[in-house]
Amino acid sequence: MTTRPNPYMAAGNLIQPLIEFGNTVAAMGLEPGLVELIKIRASQINGCAACLHMHVRDARKAGESEMRIFLLDAWRESPLFSARERAAMGWTEALTRLGDEHGRDLAYEAVAQEFTPEEQVKLTLMITAINSFNRLNVGFKVSHPGSAPRVAA
Repeated sequence: MTTRPNPYMAAGNLIQPLIEFGNTVAAMGLEPGLVELIKIRASQINGCAACLHMHVRDARKAGESEMRIFLLDAWRESPLFSARERAAMGWTEALTRLGDEHGRDLAYEAVAQEFTPEEQVKLTLMITAINSFNRLNVGFKVSHPGSAPRVAA
């Protein structure tokens, strides 16, 4: 198997505008906790361990509960998420998995009920940014930092 370059080291100057875009979008006024949940959900779908590692850590630092993070993959079945968060998760899934136009229309209807038109654009840009990072990390097999060895509970 061919070793893949770390894109951040190989072409960081090309990736810097994407990093700045992601930071700008994250600071555009959506709730910080919601932003982290969006990043985690898209990263779960895309199987991006590097982004999951980073954004779970960031969500916890921002006060997000472990239980909500654990249940994010089952947000439809869990009562722990608000209607606004559910709409955002549905939109995240619809834009991360682009094949289902009908599902995307249903997801948009929920988003339109919970988010203003400006917030809808912000939400969509946030989803676009995290999907871009997921694709870089998964494509180049960027790994997350090591962690302590697993200890039995």
